[in-house]
Amino acid sequence: MSIVVTTLTIATQLWMSHIVRDFLSGKVGNQLLKGCLLELVACAEMCGVSYELAFVNRLFGIWAWSLCVFLLILWRERSWGATTACPYMLLEQYVEAGANPLHVFLKILAQITGAVISCRWVKRLWAMEEEMQVPECSTDLQVPVVIGFLIEAVLTCVSRLCSRTLGELRPKYASVIDSLFTTALVILAFDYSGGYFNPVLATGLKWNCQGHTNTEYIVVYWAGSILGAMLSLRLWTVPYVRATLLAPFQTKSKSQ
Repeated sequence: MSIVVTTLTIATQLWMSHIVRDFLSGKVGNQLLKGCLLELVACAEMCGVSYELAFVNRLFGIWAWSLCVFLLILWRERSWGATTACPYMLLEQYVEAGANPLHVFLKILAQITGAVISCRWVKRLWAMEEEMQVPECSTDLQVPVVIGFLIEAVLTCVSRLCSRTLGELRPKYASVIDSLFTTALVILAFDYSGGYFNPVLATGLKWNCQGHTNTEYIVVYWAGSILGAMLSLRLWTVPYVRATLLAPFQTKSKSQ
């Protein structure tokens, strides 16, 4: 029965968030308000579904979970539009395009709000399911804080460089390639830091969990991923790094 509940909950969240996104996009005229609300909805969807996926992992293992993660990343790329559901992507917009800092702050606040509300709702839903025992919240950080920080920072940097490369050249099946690469990075880090690569996702799922202090949590999941994203910005401006990343795709296109 628990897998039925999980499947229905995920499908319901995806359907509801899609309907709400369409409504907000068409009815809300104020761009700042619309942007904040869309970020809230996207983060609520992301965290609620991710909480459900923990049960997929428990019931069917890491590979079934990985397939779900891959499909959900594809869904987000096609459904979310310009919505980020990620603080460091908003910070990238501030650094690169000079986005209004107040707007960035308000959108990040909306992201955190959506994440926290969604996870609390899903936890209460599972508490009503008698057949599934909901485990106590415990940390996914299985390595020292410094190592966890480096894992989140380095792999976030790698993920962002991959996304930038694909965004620059837009090869065929770019979204599939990006989703596969991101899923692979998550699997790589899963047994060490959890492979969140998103401070808001980690906030919704693991804030105040047993096994780490809040300070350690901030260092690993906020400082780690944000600094990794900022490092990717810096590396992208280095001609040699950029040329090296673009070369495989450019060579293939020339040969065709």
